[in-house]
Amino acid sequence: MPHPSVPRIGRTFAGLTAVAACSAGLLAAPAPASATPDPARAPGAPRPAGAYPNLAPRPPMGWNNWSYYMCDLDEKVVLDNARALVRTGLARKGYRTVTVDDCWMSRQRDDRGRLVADRTKFPHGMAHLGEQLHRMGLKFGIYADVGTLTCEKYPGSLGHFQQDAEQFARWKVDYVKADGCNVPVTPGHGKEAAYRDLYGQLSRALRATGRPMTFSVSAPAYFQFDGDSVWHRVMGWSAEVGNLWRTGRDVALEKSTPAAKWASIVYNFRYNSRLAGLQRPGRWNDPDFLLAGAAGLTRHETQSQMSLWAMMAAPLISSTDVGELSPAARKVLGNEQVIAVDQDPLGVQGRVVAQDDGSAVLSKPLKNGDRAVALFNSGGSPRTLSVSAGAAGLAKSGSYELHNLVTGRRTHSEGNIVAREVPPHSTVLYRVTPH
Repeated sequence: MPHPSVPRIGRTFAGLTAVAACSAGLLAAPAPASATPDPARAPGAPRPAGAYPNLAPRPPMGWNNWSYYMCDLDEKVVLDNARALVRTGLARKGYRTVTVDDCWMSRQRDDRGRLVADRTKFPHGMAHLGEQLHRMGLKFGIYADVGTLTCEKYPGSLGHFQQDAEQFARWKVDYVKADGCNVPVTPGHGKEAAYRDLYGQLSRALRATGRPMTFSVSAPAYFQFDGDSVWHRVMGWSAEVGNLWRTGRDVALEKSTPAAKWASIVYNFRYNSRLAGLQRPGRWNDPDFLLAGAAGLTRHETQSQMSLWAMMAAPLISSTDVGELSPAARKVLGNEQVIAVDQDPLGVQGRVVAQDDGSAVLSKPLKNGDRAVALFNSGGSPRTLSVSAGAAGLAKSGSYELHNLVTGRRTHSEGNIVAREVPPHSTVLYRVTPH
């Protein structure tokens, strides 16, 4: 008898605030020695056989409907948000991949076993949707699941990997997000082996089509609570089968309370910030969607998420109603200086260099020799935060220019990198240049 299927991580956020509070010490824990090293990181190591092509040299940017709309999506919702990306200038700034998440398909495959779009939601079909997106200069992303059913009980791709990959290629899909709900695990096979086998099958099927489709793998999210050594090992093989991977729990939904949304941002930051050693340029840790514009979040909270995600070289994928974004939310998402930190050609995930229960400081090397330094106050009271230049990894210098990438203000320091009276839930993000 198969073991019970694994539910989607993070569908329910009850008690998340308490979970996030309990995780305050996560940043202090070093990555375990048992984490599987990435074979491609060893000097002179050969590329893993059959490794997925590098289709995402920079962290992907775009929009996905899930956190905001869930299953309440249709052709109009997708195209309206796509047009808004273009109209607001966000597409020009990099937000170009528009991905349709779960619930886009009919409950049954057709008589030839093919996936079929829900004709009520998508009356013109998915090829037409892709054509419309491409005409706007955007990319077309689609959702699938490697199990028997998707998380919302639509047809999964198990047993149809090549057929579905070829269908996506015919529809001119550019990006595939593959979830991991309802994966059968047979006795003697093991959960990790089952996931690795199924994601490997889909990866090979996508490659065999000849169409370049960026591949987003959700496997690690299903192992977050199986022990760090297993979790990290799953990320290791995810880097062979795909271009990016969901590292853990889903971010909060639009229907969640403001407190739950903020707690989920902090929680996802804390688990993902520990994983810098498992990411490399072109292979990205994904802590889930940006919530700028979500109801109830403050300007400081949305700016913190954007700044922290940029420091972690995370995919910048918005999941809100783009057409209804406030000017403040558009400003957060469209800040070209912050986007440049995320998209820096070095492709390095920033690391935590100082922390306590209510704050964290991250440092990230940039290609031109500068450093990005983020000082995050996760607590409920204003705080002055600082880190020495040496601890931040800066080269020894007589002085340093600190460019605040949110306010634009430039200051100088002879040693410590300081952010004074940082408001609660705020992050100060500097680009630091030695002089």
